[in-house]
Amino acid sequence: MNPPFRADHVGSLLRPPHLKDARRRVQQNEITKDELRTIEDDAIRKVVRQQEAVGLESITDGEFRREFFHLDFLQRLEGVTTSAGVGAKFHTRDGEMNFAPPKVTVTGKLRHVQDIQTADFKFLKSVTTRTPKVTIPSPTMVHFRGGRKGIDITAYPDLDEFFEDLARVYREEVNSLYAAGCRYIQFDDTNLAYLCDTQQRAQAKERGDDPNQLPHAYAALINAVIDGRPKDLTVAVHLCRGNMQSAWVAEGGYEPVADALFNELHVDAYFLEYDDARSGGFEPLRFVPDGKVVVLGLMTTKVAEIETVADLTRRIDEAARYVPLERLCLSPQCGFSSTVHGNQITEADQWAKLERLIDVTRQVWE
Repeated sequence: MNPPFRADHVGSLLRPPHLKDARRRVQQNEITKDELRTIEDDAIRKVVRQQEAVGLESITDGEFRREFFHLDFLQRLEGVTTSAGVGAKFHTRDGEMNFAPPKVTVTGKLRHVQDIQTADFKFLKSVTTRTPKVTIPSPTMVHFRGGRKGIDITAYPDLDEFFEDLARVYREEVNSLYAAGCRYIQFDDTNLAYLCDTQQRAQAKERGDDPNQLPHAYAALINAVIDGRPKDLTVAVHLCRGNMQSAWVAEGGYEPVADALFNELHVDAYFLEYDDARSGGFEPLRFVPDGKVVVLGLMTTKVAEIETVADLTRRIDEAARYVPLERLCLSPQCGFSSTVHGNQITEADQWAKLERLIDVTRQVWE
């Protein structure tokens, strides 16, 4: 089977304590960046072996070289600036928590002046015999949080030119990855999922954007990156409602974005959060056309409790009312560590969940 695989995963994995410590030490000038990379290399070799041993066909580097799933990538685009963020409320199972992730703004013309993930991909490819997957933030991440006010008016008086440049710099990165042998890329997109949330939609209006129009604009943006790609390059999109220390930001089912998401966006597969009620029901999957694959994120990465085989199987059957079983796959709802902090589970919990994932897919599909 080509990717995505029956048992797949979003990408990020819990960072081992010694890797977190090494990152702290380089920030305090106790070790060099080259020394940190050597430590990362060793940690990635180990986590690749663990993924293979568990039975995964899709192999990532766990995002071990990143602090945030998106910022480490975006800030290497010329014209993008990160700065101190404004506090945001994250939901938890016990209430709320405040966190202020760095803010992304566009302060100049966008240019792809360096390959961003290519060297990391080449290393990953060299240490696995299975399918290496590269996860990169969706290009929508450069626009949604700031809107027009987050884009320098002098550099981009015309937003159409901004979107054209943004698509171009992403195309150049994708082309670099393909030339290096990458055949499986996943865009991580919080914004299409945030547009399912009534509060996030209201905030988009306050920024001067139309939340009904944005899903169509974002589908067009991503299409401008991936249309014309080689036939042997699989592109997936993962929709996330926020995933930081087991907390989240947005809630709401996929209905507000379903038509644009499934019928206008030209990706091959969708990784969709479906681990609890905050993601709504399976009814929006009725929009999924023939030929598209849906990866059901039924297993939560936010708590240690492992879903039962019976519950996972039942929910797969429910989703199969809308999308045929042969076009469904299974994964956790998100990464285990979208930021360096990691979710509030242990590494043992993480691997036990992935083992359960493999077991269920073998029972359902084999």
